Amino acid sequence: MDASFAEAAAETIIKGIGRRDFVRAVAAMGAGVGLTATAASCATASETPKATGAATGNFEVLQPDQGDISGDHYLQSNPDQVLWGYVPNVHATPVMRMRSEETITIDTVSHEGILEDQGRNPVEYFGGKGVDESDVLQDAIAVAADYNRTPRNFDKDGPHVVTGPVFVEGAEPGDVLKIETLQAIPRVPYGVVSSRHGKGALALKADGTAPDGISLDEVMPPIASDGRPTGNPTQYGNVSTFTAVEDGHGIMSYGDARVRFPLSPFMGIMGVAFSQDRDLTAATANSIPPTIGGGNIDIRLLGEQSTLYLPVFAEGALFYVGDPHMAMGDGEVALTAMEGSLRGTYRLTVCKPGSGDAPSVAYRYPFAETDDVWVPIGLSDPDGAVDGNGTDLDVAMRRAVVNALDFLQNDQGMDRATAYAYLSAASDFAVSQVVDRTVGVHGKIYKSHFAA
Repeated sequence: MDASFAEAAAETIIKGIGRRDFVRAVAAMGAGVGLTATAASCATASETPKATGAATGNFEVLQPDQGDISGDHYLQSNPDQVLWGYVPNVHATPVMRMRSEETITIDTVSHEGILEDQGRNPVEYFGGKGVDESDVLQDAIAVAADYNRTPRNFDKDGPHVVTGPVFVEGAEPGDVLKIETLQAIPRVPYGVVSSRHGKGALALKADGTAPDGISLDEVMPPIASDGRPTGNPTQYGNVSTFTAVEDGHGIMSYGDARVRFPLSPFMGIMGVAFSQDRDLTAATANSIPPTIGGGNIDIRLLGEQSTLYLPVFAEGALFYVGDPHMAMGDGEVALTAMEGSLRGTYRLTVCKPGSGDAPSVAYRYPFAETDDVWVPIGLSDPDGAVDGNGTDLDVAMRRAVVNALDFLQNDQGMDRATAYAYLSAASDFAVSQVVDRTVGVHGKIYKSHFAA
Protein backbone atom coordinates (compact mmCIF):
# COMPACT_ATOMS: atom_id res chain seq x y z
CA MET A 1 0.00 0.00 0.00
CA ASP A 2 1.34 3.48 -0.90
CA ALA A 3 2.41 5.28 2.28
CA SER A 4 0.87 8.63 1.32
CA PHE A 5 -2.43 6.96 0.48
CA ALA A 6 -2.40 5.07 3.77
CA GLU A 7 -1.73 8.25 5.72
CA ALA A 8 -4.53 10.15 3.99
CA ALA A 9 -6.98 7.28 4.41
CA ALA A 10 -6.11 6.85 8.07
CA GLU A 11 -6.60 10.52 8.85
CA THR A 12 -9.94 10.59 7.01
CA ILE A 13 -11.28 7.64 8.96
CA ILE A 14 -9.91 8.91 12.26
CA LYS A 15 -11.66 12.24 11.83
CA GLY A 16 -14.93 10.39 11.33
CA ILE A 17 -14.84 7.85 14.16
CA GLY A 18 -12.03 8.90 16.47
CA ARG A 19 -8.53 7.53 16.83
CA ARG A 20 -9.25 4.92 19.52
CA ASP A 21 -12.29 3.49 17.73
CA PHE A 22 -10.32 3.33 14.49
CA VAL A 23 -7.44 1.40 16.06
CA ARG A 24 -9.83 -0.90 17.94
CA ALA A 25 -11.83 -1.59 14.77
CA VAL A 26 -8.77 -2.42 12.66
CA ALA A 27 -7.32 -4.59 15.43
CA ALA A 28 -10.60 -6.46 15.75
CA MET A 29 -10.58 -7.21 11.99
CA GLY A 30 -6.97 -8.34 12.09
CA ALA A 31 -6.29 -6.49 8.81
CA GLY A 32 -5.29 -3.08 7.47
CA VAL A 33 -1.69 -3.28 8.67
CA GLY A 34 -0.68 -0.25 6.68
CA LEU A 35 -3.49 1.86 8.07
CA THR A 36 -2.81 0.72 11.63
CA ALA A 37 0.87 1.58 11.38
CA THR A 38 0.04 4.97 9.90
CA ALA A 39 -2.48 5.70 12.65
CA ALA A 40 0.08 4.78 15.30
CA SER A 41 2.66 7.08 13.72
CA CYS A 42 0.12 9.94 13.67
CA ALA A 43 -0.89 9.45 17.31
CA THR A 44 0.19 11.88 19.98
CA ALA A 45 2.22 10.64 22.94
CA SER A 46 -0.85 10.51 25.20
CA GLU A 47 -2.81 8.50 22.61
CA THR A 48 -0.18 5.87 21.85
CA PRO A 49 -0.68 2.60 23.73
CA LYS A 50 2.34 2.20 25.96
CA ALA A 51 4.31 -0.85 26.94
CA THR A 52 3.27 -2.08 30.36
CA GLY A 53 4.23 -4.82 32.78
CA ALA A 54 4.65 -8.45 31.83
CA ALA A 55 1.21 -9.35 33.08
CA THR A 56 -0.56 -6.71 31.00
CA GLY A 57 1.12 -6.49 27.61
CA ASN A 58 0.46 -3.48 25.35
CA PHE A 59 -2.62 -1.54 26.42
CA GLU A 60 -3.68 2.06 26.92
CA VAL A 61 -4.45 2.36 30.62
CA LEU A 62 -7.23 4.92 31.09
CA GLN A 63 -6.26 6.90 34.14
CA PRO A 64 -8.68 9.66 35.21
CA ASP A 65 -8.83 12.49 32.65
CA GLN A 66 -6.75 10.55 30.11
CA GLY A 67 -7.80 9.20 26.73
CA ASP A 68 -10.98 9.92 24.80
CA ILE A 69 -13.91 11.21 26.86
CA SER A 70 -16.89 11.33 24.53
CA GLY A 71 -19.78 12.30 26.80
CA ASP A 72 -21.29 15.75 27.25
CA HIS A 73 -20.41 15.33 30.93
CA TYR A 74 -17.60 13.47 32.68
CA LEU A 75 -17.75 11.93 36.15
CA GLN A 76 -14.84 10.37 38.00
CA SER A 77 -14.90 7.89 40.86
CA ASN A 78 -13.36 10.11 43.50
CA PRO A 79 -13.64 9.00 47.15
CA ASP A 80 -16.18 11.76 47.87
CA GLN A 81 -18.32 10.86 44.82
CA VAL A 82 -18.76 7.15 45.45
CA LEU A 83 -20.45 4.90 47.95
CA TRP A 84 -18.59 1.72 48.82
CA GLY A 85 -21.02 -1.12 49.42
CA TYR A 86 -24.23 0.92 49.12
CA VAL A 87 -26.31 2.64 46.45
CA PRO A 88 -27.82 6.15 46.67
CA ASN A 89 -31.24 6.49 48.27
CA VAL A 90 -34.01 8.86 47.14
CA HIS A 91 -32.72 11.52 49.55
CA ALA A 92 -29.15 11.49 48.17
CA THR A 93 -27.38 14.66 47.12
CA PRO A 94 -26.47 14.55 43.42
CA VAL A 95 -22.81 14.82 42.43
CA MET A 96 -23.74 16.07 38.94
CA ARG A 97 -26.75 17.38 36.99
CA MET A 98 -27.56 16.90 33.32
CA ARG A 99 -30.41 17.40 30.87
CA SER A 100 -32.47 14.58 29.46
CA GLU A 101 -30.97 13.14 26.24
CA GLU A 102 -27.47 14.35 27.08
CA THR A 103 -24.60 11.90 27.45
CA ILE A 104 -22.26 11.24 30.34
CA THR A 105 -18.94 9.41 30.52
CA ILE A 106 -18.21 7.78 33.88
CA ASP A 107 -14.91 6.27 35.00
CA THR A 108 -15.83 3.35 37.24
CA VAL A 109 -13.61 1.50 39.68
CA SER A 110 -13.77 -2.23 40.24
CA HIS A 111 -13.89 -3.43 43.83
CA GLU A 112 -11.67 -6.39 43.03
CA GLY A 113 -8.09 -5.73 44.08
CA ILE A 114 -9.07 -3.15 46.71
CA LEU A 115 -11.26 -5.22 49.05
CA GLU A 116 -10.29 -6.04 52.60
CA ASP A 117 -9.70 -9.73 51.94
CA GLN A 118 -7.20 -8.68 49.24
CA GLY A 119 -5.39 -6.28 51.56
CA ARG A 120 -7.11 -3.02 50.54
CA ASN A 121 -3.93 -1.99 48.72
CA PRO A 122 -4.25 -2.29 44.92
CA VAL A 123 -0.61 -1.37 44.22
CA GLU A 124 0.57 -4.23 46.41
CA TYR A 125 -2.14 -6.65 45.31
CA PHE A 126 -1.76 -6.14 41.56
CA GLY A 127 2.00 -5.73 41.89
CA GLY A 128 2.03 -9.29 43.17
CA LYS A 129 0.45 -10.30 39.85
CA GLY A 130 3.13 -8.58 37.78
CA VAL A 131 1.31 -5.28 37.18
CA ASP A 132 3.46 -2.14 37.19
CA GLU A 133 2.43 0.52 39.70
CA SER A 134 1.88 2.95 36.81
CA ASP A 135 -0.78 0.58 35.45
CA VAL A 136 -2.82 0.58 38.66
CA LEU A 137 -5.62 3.14 38.47
CA GLN A 138 -5.09 6.27 40.52
CA ASP A 139 -8.76 6.46 41.48
CA ALA A 140 -8.69 2.84 42.69
CA ILE A 141 -5.69 3.71 44.87
CA ALA A 142 -7.51 6.80 46.21
CA VAL A 143 -10.74 4.94 47.03
CA ALA A 144 -8.85 2.16 48.82
CA ALA A 145 -6.82 4.63 50.88
CA ASP A 146 -9.14 7.60 51.43
CA TYR A 147 -12.77 6.47 51.33
CA ASN A 148 -14.50 7.50 54.56
CA ARG A 149 -18.10 8.37 53.68
CA THR A 150 -19.30 5.25 55.47
CA PRO A 151 -17.51 2.84 57.81
CA ARG A 152 -16.39 -0.34 56.06
CA ASN A 153 -17.57 -3.70 57.36
CA PHE A 154 -16.40 -6.42 54.98
CA ASP A 155 -18.88 -8.97 56.35
CA LYS A 156 -21.91 -6.66 56.18
CA ASP A 157 -21.38 -4.16 53.39
CA GLY A 158 -21.63 -4.80 49.69
CA PRO A 159 -18.29 -4.94 47.85
CA HIS A 160 -19.12 -2.54 45.02
CA VAL A 161 -17.78 0.97 44.42
CA VAL A 162 -20.87 2.86 43.24
CA THR A 163 -20.48 6.22 41.45
CA GLY A 164 -23.16 8.93 41.50
CA PRO A 165 -25.91 9.84 41.76
CA VAL A 166 -26.55 11.95 38.68
CA PHE A 167 -29.64 14.20 38.62
CA VAL A 168 -31.45 14.09 35.28
CA GLU A 169 -33.55 17.19 34.81
CA GLY A 170 -37.25 16.61 34.29
CA ALA A 171 -37.35 13.12 35.80
CA GLU A 172 -40.15 12.61 38.32
CA PRO A 173 -41.57 9.60 40.17
CA GLY A 174 -43.76 7.66 37.75
CA ASP A 175 -41.47 8.33 34.78
CA VAL A 176 -38.97 5.94 33.20
CA LEU A 177 -35.26 6.60 32.81
CA LYS A 178 -33.97 5.23 29.51
CA ILE A 179 -30.28 4.29 29.82
CA GLU A 180 -28.47 3.70 26.55
CA THR A 181 -24.96 2.26 26.88
CA LEU A 182 -22.91 3.89 24.14
CA GLN A 183 -19.46 2.73 25.26
CA ALA A 184 -18.05 0.24 27.78
CA ILE A 185 -14.26 0.38 27.47
CA PRO A 186 -11.79 -1.48 29.73
CA ARG A 187 -9.57 0.93 31.62
CA VAL A 188 -6.94 -1.67 32.51
CA PRO A 189 -5.70 -4.85 30.80
CA TYR A 190 -6.55 -7.19 33.65
CA GLY A 191 -9.41 -8.33 35.81
CA VAL A 192 -10.21 -10.61 38.73
CA VAL A 193 -12.77 -13.36 39.31
CA SER A 194 -13.40 -14.13 42.98
CA SER A 195 -15.05 -16.93 44.93
CA ARG A 196 -15.69 -16.25 48.61
CA HIS A 197 -16.71 -18.51 51.46
CA GLY A 198 -20.43 -18.43 52.16
CA LYS A 199 -21.21 -16.94 48.75
CA GLY A 200 -21.73 -18.23 45.23
CA ALA A 201 -23.78 -21.06 43.72
CA LEU A 202 -22.00 -23.77 45.74
CA ALA A 203 -21.59 -21.93 49.04
CA LEU A 204 -21.78 -23.45 52.51
CA LYS A 205 -24.99 -22.42 54.26
CA ALA A 206 -24.86 -20.19 57.33
CA ASP A 207 -25.83 -23.10 59.59
CA GLY A 208 -22.83 -25.12 58.40
CA THR A 209 -24.76 -27.50 56.16
CA ALA A 210 -24.44 -28.00 52.42
CA PRO A 211 -27.02 -26.35 50.17
CA ASP A 212 -29.70 -28.60 48.75
CA GLY A 213 -28.51 -30.80 45.92
CA ILE A 214 -24.82 -31.06 46.78
CA SER A 215 -22.70 -32.59 49.53
CA LEU A 216 -20.26 -30.89 51.88
CA ASP A 217 -17.41 -32.22 49.72
CA GLU A 218 -18.83 -30.30 46.76
CA VAL A 219 -18.99 -26.91 48.48
CA MET A 220 -16.81 -24.20 46.89
CA PRO A 221 -14.41 -22.91 48.07
CA PRO A 222 -13.66 -26.12 49.98
CA ILE A 223 -14.72 -26.07 53.63
CA ALA A 224 -11.22 -26.91 54.85
CA SER A 225 -9.97 -23.51 53.65
CA ASP A 226 -12.70 -21.50 55.40
CA GLY A 227 -10.96 -19.03 57.68
CA ARG A 228 -13.90 -16.80 58.54
CA PRO A 229 -13.73 -17.66 62.26
CA THR A 230 -10.45 -15.70 62.43
CA GLY A 231 -12.34 -12.44 61.92
CA ASN A 232 -9.50 -11.22 59.67
CA PRO A 233 -10.65 -10.98 56.03
CA THR A 234 -7.12 -11.58 54.71
CA GLN A 235 -7.24 -14.97 56.46
CA TYR A 236 -10.69 -16.00 55.19
CA GLY A 237 -9.30 -18.28 52.50
CA ASN A 238 -11.23 -16.59 49.70
CA VAL A 239 -10.01 -17.29 46.17
CA SER A 240 -9.31 -14.56 43.59
CA THR A 241 -8.23 -15.54 40.09
CA PHE A 242 -6.17 -12.89 38.30
CA THR A 243 -7.08 -12.71 34.63
CA ALA A 244 -4.91 -10.93 32.06
CA VAL A 245 -6.31 -9.28 28.93
CA GLU A 246 -4.74 -10.18 25.61
CA ASP A 247 -6.09 -9.17 22.18
CA GLY A 248 -9.59 -8.62 23.49
CA HIS A 249 -9.69 -11.88 25.44
CA GLY A 250 -9.40 -12.88 29.06
CA ILE A 251 -6.56 -15.29 29.83
CA MET A 252 -6.60 -17.62 32.85
CA SER A 253 -3.58 -19.82 33.47
CA TYR A 254 -3.68 -23.20 35.20
CA GLY A 255 -0.58 -25.33 35.50
CA ASP A 256 1.19 -25.23 32.14
CA ALA A 257 -2.04 -24.52 30.27
CA ARG A 258 -4.40 -21.61 29.89
CA VAL A 259 -7.97 -20.89 28.87
CA ARG A 260 -8.87 -17.97 26.59
CA PHE A 261 -12.32 -16.39 26.27
CA PRO A 262 -13.68 -13.23 24.62
CA LEU A 263 -14.37 -10.08 26.60
CA SER A 264 -17.85 -8.58 26.58
CA PRO A 265 -17.73 -5.50 28.83
CA PHE A 266 -20.86 -4.23 30.58
CA MET A 267 -21.82 -2.53 33.81
CA GLY A 268 -23.18 -4.94 36.42
CA ILE A 269 -24.80 -2.07 38.33
CA MET A 270 -26.95 0.55 36.61
CA GLY A 271 -29.70 1.97 38.74
CA VAL A 272 -31.88 4.79 39.98
CA ALA A 273 -32.54 5.66 43.61
CA PHE A 274 -35.11 3.30 45.14
CA SER A 275 -34.56 3.07 48.92
CA GLN A 276 -36.65 5.47 51.00
CA ASP A 277 -34.31 5.21 54.02
CA ARG A 278 -32.13 8.22 54.79
CA ASP A 279 -29.39 6.13 56.38
CA LEU A 280 -26.57 5.68 53.85
CA THR A 281 -25.96 2.17 55.14
CA ALA A 282 -29.57 1.02 55.45
CA ALA A 283 -30.19 -2.59 54.44
CA THR A 284 -32.47 -1.32 51.67
CA ALA A 285 -29.47 0.46 50.11
CA ASN A 286 -26.96 -2.41 50.25
CA SER A 287 -25.33 -2.70 46.84
CA ILE A 288 -25.63 -6.50 46.55
CA PRO A 289 -29.33 -7.24 45.85
CA PRO A 290 -30.95 -5.68 42.76
CA THR A 291 -34.32 -3.98 43.13
CA ILE A 292 -37.13 -2.54 41.02
CA GLY A 293 -34.78 0.46 40.66
CA GLY A 294 -32.18 -1.73 38.97
CA GLY A 295 -28.83 -1.76 40.71
CA ASN A 296 -26.83 -4.98 40.73
CA ILE A 297 -28.92 -6.54 37.99
CA ASP A 298 -25.98 -8.37 36.34
CA ILE A 299 -27.42 -9.08 32.89
CA ARG A 300 -24.63 -9.77 30.42
CA LEU A 301 -26.65 -8.47 27.46
CA LEU A 302 -26.40 -4.90 28.77
CA GLY A 303 -23.17 -3.92 27.04
CA GLU A 304 -22.60 -1.44 24.24
CA GLN A 305 -25.67 -0.65 22.12
CA SER A 306 -28.08 -1.94 24.75
CA THR A 307 -30.85 -0.03 26.51
CA LEU A 308 -32.08 -0.47 30.07
CA TYR A 309 -35.38 1.09 31.17
CA LEU A 310 -35.96 1.75 34.87
CA PRO A 311 -38.99 3.17 36.69
CA VAL A 312 -38.22 6.44 38.50
CA PHE A 313 -38.82 6.87 42.25
CA ALA A 314 -37.10 10.20 43.01
CA GLU A 315 -36.94 13.64 41.49
CA GLY A 316 -34.07 13.64 39.02
CA ALA A 317 -34.05 9.81 38.95
CA LEU A 318 -30.60 9.85 40.68
CA PHE A 319 -28.74 7.55 38.31
CA TYR A 320 -25.68 5.59 39.46
CA VAL A 321 -23.33 2.91 38.11
CA GLY A 322 -20.76 0.43 39.41
CA ASP A 323 -19.64 -3.19 39.39
CA PRO A 324 -17.86 -3.01 36.00
CA HIS A 325 -17.52 -6.35 34.26
CA MET A 326 -15.18 -7.33 31.45
CA ALA A 327 -16.88 -10.70 30.89
CA MET A 328 -19.54 -12.80 32.58
CA GLY A 329 -21.34 -16.04 31.92
CA ASP A 330 -25.07 -16.31 32.55
CA GLY A 331 -25.50 -17.30 36.19
CA GLU A 332 -22.24 -15.73 37.48
CA VAL A 333 -21.90 -18.93 39.49
CA ALA A 334 -18.59 -18.47 41.36
CA LEU A 335 -19.77 -15.14 42.83
CA THR A 336 -18.21 -12.51 40.58
CA ALA A 337 -17.82 -11.92 36.90
CA MET A 338 -14.44 -11.07 35.43
CA GLU A 339 -14.35 -7.79 37.31
CA GLY A 340 -12.35 -4.91 35.89
CA SER A 341 -12.68 -1.13 35.79
CA LEU A 342 -14.50 0.34 32.77
CA ARG A 343 -15.11 3.74 31.21
CA GLY A 344 -18.80 3.85 30.35
CA THR A 345 -20.68 6.42 28.29
CA TYR A 346 -24.47 6.65 28.57
CA ARG A 347 -27.31 8.63 27.08
CA LEU A 348 -29.95 9.28 29.74
CA THR A 349 -33.47 10.12 28.56
CA VAL A 350 -36.60 10.80 30.60
CA CYS A 351 -39.70 9.00 29.29
CA LYS A 352 -43.10 10.27 30.39
CA PRO A 353 -46.17 8.07 30.88
CA GLY A 354 -48.24 7.83 27.72
CA SER A 355 -45.43 9.07 25.49
CA GLY A 356 -44.73 5.69 23.92
CA ASP A 357 -41.00 6.28 24.50
CA ALA A 358 -40.58 3.27 26.78
CA PRO A 359 -42.12 -0.20 26.98
CA SER A 360 -45.23 -0.18 29.16
CA VAL A 361 -43.71 -2.75 31.56
CA ALA A 362 -40.85 -0.35 32.33
CA TYR A 363 -43.10 2.04 34.25
CA ARG A 364 -43.30 -0.55 37.02
CA TYR A 365 -40.38 -2.95 36.49
CA PRO A 366 -36.90 -3.02 34.87
CA PHE A 367 -36.93 -3.90 31.16
CA ALA A 368 -34.19 -3.93 28.55
CA GLU A 369 -33.48 -4.34 24.87
CA THR A 370 -30.64 -4.72 22.39
CA ASP A 371 -30.61 -4.35 18.62
CA ASP A 372 -31.80 -7.95 18.35
CA VAL A 373 -33.95 -8.76 21.38
CA TRP A 374 -36.38 -7.40 23.92
CA VAL A 375 -35.37 -8.43 27.44
CA PRO A 376 -38.09 -8.92 30.08
CA ILE A 377 -36.61 -9.25 33.57
CA GLY A 378 -37.65 -11.12 36.69
CA LEU A 379 -36.27 -10.78 40.23
CA SER A 380 -36.88 -13.13 43.14
CA ASP A 381 -37.17 -10.44 45.79
CA PRO A 382 -37.49 -7.02 44.14
CA ASP A 383 -37.62 -4.99 47.35
CA GLY A 384 -33.91 -5.71 47.79
CA ALA A 385 -33.93 -8.72 50.11
CA VAL A 386 -34.42 -6.53 53.18
CA ASP A 387 -36.00 -9.29 55.25
CA GLY A 388 -33.92 -12.08 53.78
CA ASN A 389 -34.97 -14.17 50.82
CA GLY A 390 -35.24 -17.75 49.67
CA THR A 391 -33.15 -17.19 46.54
CA ASP A 392 -36.01 -18.71 44.59
CA LEU A 393 -35.30 -18.88 40.87
CA ASP A 394 -38.88 -20.08 40.30
CA VAL A 395 -40.17 -16.70 41.52
CA ALA A 396 -37.76 -14.81 39.25
CA MET A 397 -38.70 -17.02 36.30
CA ARG A 398 -42.43 -16.51 36.81
CA ARG A 399 -42.02 -12.75 37.02
CA ALA A 400 -39.91 -12.65 33.86
CA VAL A 401 -42.59 -14.64 32.01
CA VAL A 402 -45.41 -12.41 33.30
CA ASN A 403 -43.47 -9.30 32.27
CA ALA A 404 -42.87 -10.85 28.85
CA LEU A 405 -46.59 -11.57 28.48
CA ASP A 406 -47.51 -8.03 29.51
CA PHE A 407 -45.08 -6.62 26.94
CA LEU A 408 -46.36 -8.81 24.12
CA GLN A 409 -49.99 -8.10 24.96
CA ASN A 410 -49.77 -4.37 25.68
CA ASP A 411 -46.97 -3.29 23.34
CA GLN A 412 -47.16 -5.83 20.50
CA GLY A 413 -50.91 -6.41 20.44
CA MET A 414 -50.81 -10.19 20.94
CA ASP A 415 -53.60 -11.90 22.82
CA ARG A 416 -52.28 -13.43 26.03
CA ALA A 417 -52.88 -17.06 25.10
CA THR A 418 -51.00 -16.69 21.81
CA ALA A 419 -48.22 -14.78 23.59
CA TYR A 420 -47.84 -17.59 26.14
CA ALA A 421 -47.63 -20.15 23.36
CA TYR A 422 -45.15 -18.01 21.42
CA LEU A 423 -42.84 -17.64 24.43
CA SER A 424 -42.79 -21.40 24.86
CA ALA A 425 -42.09 -22.02 21.18
CA ALA A 426 -39.61 -19.33 20.22
CA SER A 427 -38.20 -17.23 23.08
CA ASP A 428 -35.36 -18.01 25.47
CA PHE A 429 -35.07 -17.48 29.22
CA ALA A 430 -31.72 -17.49 31.03
CA VAL A 431 -30.52 -17.23 34.60
CA SER A 432 -28.99 -13.75 34.97
CA GLN A 433 -27.25 -14.47 38.27
CA VAL A 434 -27.69 -16.67 41.37
CA VAL A 435 -25.28 -14.88 43.71
CA ASP A 436 -26.80 -11.51 44.66
CA ARG A 437 -29.26 -12.63 47.39
CA THR A 438 -32.03 -11.56 45.04
CA VAL A 439 -31.59 -13.83 42.02
CA GLY A 440 -32.55 -12.94 38.48
CA VAL A 441 -33.90 -14.37 35.25
CA HIS A 442 -34.14 -12.59 31.91
CA GLY A 443 -35.85 -13.46 28.67
CA LYS A 444 -34.95 -12.91 25.05
CA ILE A 445 -37.77 -12.10 22.63
CA TYR A 446 -36.31 -11.89 19.14
CA LYS A 447 -37.23 -8.75 17.22
CA SER A 448 -36.73 -10.49 13.87
CA HIS A 449 -39.79 -12.62 14.62
CA PHE A 450 -41.93 -9.47 14.49
CA ALA A 451 -40.49 -7.99 11.30
CA ALA A 452 -43.15 -7.17 8.72
